[in-house]
Amino acid sequence: MKKFKIILVFLVFIGVSFTVKAQILNEEFNFSLQQSIEYALTHQASYLNSKIDEEISKRKVQEIFGFSLPQMSANGGYNNFLEIPTSLLPGEFFGADAGTFIPVKFGTQHSSNGGLEIGQLVVDGQYIIAIQATKALKELAIKNTLRSKIETITTVTKAYYNSLIAYKRIELLNSNVLKISRLASDSKIMFDNGFIEQLDLDRINITFTNLKTEQEKISKLVNLSKYLLMYQMGMDVNSILNLTDTLMVMNFESVLSGSFNPKDRIEMQLLNTAASLYKLDIKRYKAAYFPSVYAFGSYSYQAQSNNFELFNSSQKWYPTKMIGLKVSVPIFDGLQKTRKIQQINLNLQKNTNDQLNLNNGLTLQYLNAKTQLQNATSSLQSQDDNMKLAERVYSTTKLKYEQGVGSNTDLLNAQTTLKESQTNYLSALYDAMIAQTDYLNATGQIK
Repeated sequence: MKKFKIILVFLVFIGVSFTVKAQILNEEFNFSLQQSIEYALTHQASYLNSKIDEEISKRKVQEIFGFSLPQMSANGGYNNFLEIPTSLLPGEFFGADAGTFIPVKFGTQHSSNGGLEIGQLVVDGQYIIAIQATKALKELAIKNTLRSKIETITTVTKAYYNSLIAYKRIELLNSNVLKISRLASDSKIMFDNGFIEQLDLDRINITFTNLKTEQEKISKLVNLSKYLLMYQMGMDVNSILNLTDTLMVMNFESVLSGSFNPKDRIEMQLLNTAASLYKLDIKRYKAAYFPSVYAFGSYSYQAQSNNFELFNSSQKWYPTKMIGLKVSVPIFDGLQKTRKIQQINLNLQKNTNDQLNLNNGLTLQYLNAKTQLQNATSSLQSQDDNMKLAERVYSTTKLKYEQGVGSNTDLLNAQTTLKESQTNYLSALYDAMIAQTDYLNATGQIK
């Protein structure tokens, strides 16, 4: 009985564990577009990595500043001379013939030492320039993070719009399926009562079957669009995501009043910062031609003995103290610094060319985005008019069919035209939403 209770408790524990795990994997979120963007900025891998890179650059700056602080190290050592070194002394010192040498061994078998060394950079032109470069380095890291943020916002926005359109498309398709389903049911009654022919009923059933097939296909695409959005957000695809924003027509042309300046784009700002770093690099190599001064000092103790008694209290330790100043004056380095400066100047020329090319590219992108938005807005209005017209035609044709003065062929044609106009309208709406996002990005308004 006791064994049975233990097994029962174990099974309950396992069941609870699976339940908790399932809840974690199927965590539910109800997000608007803004909430989706905020979630992405705390979970999207590429953006998080850019934030980490920014932190790495901060640590690099701190590392550079560390060179201006005193450098301190402790050292110690022990030597055991299995064979004490031999020195040769002139023989005449000991009464021997001139030109002869007497081998003599100096020192003890055991020796030990320990001490402390301190160094301080006093003057170094390269270090001064490196300190100046830290500001540009931090700026570059921040701008890279901003670029990643803009890319994340743009991709999440487009993916969210895509999901909204997909949900609206399935909603309209479900409505059309319901209409044809009712028509098929009514037509079956009319056929049973001899009011329509088998051919008329078959046409309706074929249309109904085709719509059901399309409905299943679009349903899968809806899920795929949601998974894409979750991926762009950095969300676990096993979670449940519900979109709280509704699909509505915006005043797309209102954003066209915004101004355009290539300098507002983060890509141009990154090239400008890179140019600043190149110029500072040139100054750094030029500063390397000037002398550098380094101060140092050390304090150490040394003990010697023929027996291993170095750490006994009776052992005598002899101190050594020293301070110094090291001055390094570059004289000739085989023109290495000159060649490096020439390379950097060439990279600066490439940077200038890149800025000119980017300026033209960003201007072209802006003009294209503006044109696409204008065309998309115009197309959306046309498709909206067509959809409303198709709705009126369908309503009129359906009324005639119900009154017995219209054919089911006309009704099915009207229904097909309505479905196509709805699809075209949603496509035009999606194009307009994407065009607006691209325009905001082209004008540097996404930040």
